[in-house]
Amino acid sequence: MTPTELEVPIKILIVDDHPLIRDGLKTRLAARSTWTICGEAEMPTEAIRLVREMAPTVVIIDLSLKDGNGLELIKQIAAMNNAPRMLVCSMHDENLYAQRAIHAGALGFLHKQRASDQIVEAIERVLEGKLFVSDEIMQRVLKRAVRGAESNPIEELTDRELQVFEAIGSGMSVSRIGATLFSSPKTVETYRDRIKRKLNLRNAAELLRYAVKWTTEHAGG
Repeated sequence: MTPTELEVPIKILIVDDHPLIRDGLKTRLAARSTWTICGEAEMPTEAIRLVREMAPTVVIIDLSLKDGNGLELIKQIAAMNNAPRMLVCSMHDENLYAQRAIHAGALGFLHKQRASDQIVEAIERVLEGKLFVSDEIMQRVLKRAVRGAESNPIEELTDRELQVFEAIGSGMSVSRIGATLFSSPKTVETYRDRIKRKLNLRNAAELLRYAVKWTTEHAGG
């Protein structure tokens, strides 16, 4: 869909489990008379239902949601017919998550700390069908493509392994992680073993310490 083919008004769906964040985004976007907030959701199931019912033009998605994960939600929406354009707005580490979000199907990543200043610009870029990431991330991607720069070991984790890693760092038990990801405890243990190998960790205690430290420093809401 080209910019000239976009319907007016532009319908925006906000998917975030923090009411204050949703209110802030609505206030900031109210300045555009042709933009309207067509719905709000706190969890993936609500978001999927509203995408089908409201047919939004753009969906703004956080990566940490009630009863779900933003990356998985992006993949589900991207697989729909006539999928809306998607923009991630999150506190998560942009260095680790921007490319993952785009690979999943989003067109941009905006850190929440910059949202008040850049959310309008980010949505305009997405509406044009263009990518929106920070200059820092763009330079990082270009340098890696040209020079083959080394990656952080965490970047080698798959999306699902990263979800398990963060859940471990948040203090969740194997059974709770399994319930959250709709996986069996045995499957979660398999992910744990893969994570330990990729991060060169010797045992569960080292994995827990590393996960807690990393999640505290990097993961956000």
